[in-house]
Amino acid sequence: MLDAPTIGAHQGVTQELLELARAEAGRDDAENRFFETTHRALVAAGHYVSTVPAPLGGGGLDLPAAAWQQRQLARYAPAAALASSMHLYWTGSAADLSAAGLPGLEFIADVALDGGIIASGHAEAGNDVPIVLSTSTAEPVDGGYRVTGRKHFGSLGPVWDLMGFHALDVSVPDRPVVIHGFVRREDDGVTVVEDWDTMAMRASQSFDTVLDGVFVPSDRVVAAVPAGSPESPVTGAMSVWALTLISNVYVGVAERALELAVGAAGQRTSIALGGRAMSANPMVQHRVAEMWIALDGARSGLDAVADDWAAGIDHGPMWGPKVFAAKERTAQAVRFVLDTAADVVGGSSLRSDSELSRLWRDSRAVSFHPADHAFAHEAIGKAVLGVDSAGPRW
Repeated sequence: MLDAPTIGAHQGVTQELLELARAEAGRDDAENRFFETTHRALVAAGHYVSTVPAPLGGGGLDLPAAAWQQRQLARYAPAAALASSMHLYWTGSAADLSAAGLPGLEFIADVALDGGIIASGHAEAGNDVPIVLSTSTAEPVDGGYRVTGRKHFGSLGPVWDLMGFHALDVSVPDRPVVIHGFVRREDDGVTVVEDWDTMAMRASQSFDTVLDGVFVPSDRVVAAVPAGSPESPVTGAMSVWALTLISNVYVGVAERALELAVGAAGQRTSIALGGRAMSANPMVQHRVAEMWIALDGARSGLDAVADDWAAGIDHGPMWGPKVFAAKERTAQAVRFVLDTAADVVGGSSLRSDSELSRLWRDSRAVSFHPADHAFAHEAIGKAVLGVDSAGPRW
């Protein structure tokens, strides 16, 4: 684990920091290394306390402001934006839940203010319905639980101190519950496996984490939810924050790709157009318009979700479908924009040292975040049709 840098007061993400992040992003990706230099700069700027309430010493950003912040960072350093979002969705959702009067999550702000980094431990092999079920186990014992399982995609792998997890308690066979809580990196039975070597979001260094009978005390358990049920304030707030921030990261990636495509269209020339720029080609104009339209729709949907959440709009049980739909539209738009941007830029986008090539690879990861295409349609369809999500799956 890397040495922890000194946390700073929240200053916001400055242009100077963004330029540093972009300069480092290509090298981090090429060497498959953690974004350490950018991470230290973000810590010093108070980025990791940006969604902690201002009265406690944080930046006090609500969901719309945090989403915009992560979108901007993603235009310069996608993996840094994605990985830091995993921390910020915990601090942001905990702030909202505490403000709503739900006790037991105050320690999350304390961890962040003390310089701690929080990771997400929800991805599991064999679990295609994340959060509501789990392949990990939680065995009730005196004072808490013993948790066993293997978690994938643990962004911030080299630096996290606390990881949120979920695991299944089947001690009452006919009433299984999903336990949501936190393990510490130094807890007995926690092993971080440095196995990250992917085509996308390489600098996030999203290691696996093995939990082998890890004792989790009751004061680090934040929810116990009937298995298969999405109805919980904790998981609801967590999901809205997580999917909104994550989706905005990928919108930022697509915004940068569009920017590069527009720049290339103005610089590339065409012999068929008498040496004029490719931007004069009607088909290029059409393709750029398609990208802009797709992005504008995805952005608008995400902004509406964030604004409604911050305003306290009561969508009741449709909150899940709304955020799933926004994420699904984002995934479709982002992949389309990156594919089209590569067409507009041309063969130079194939170069391994091309920024667009890296962004294209990063964009492939958007579909793997929950809810994926299949689960999003299942969950939304059941909600609209009034099918009980806690009943038989099919």
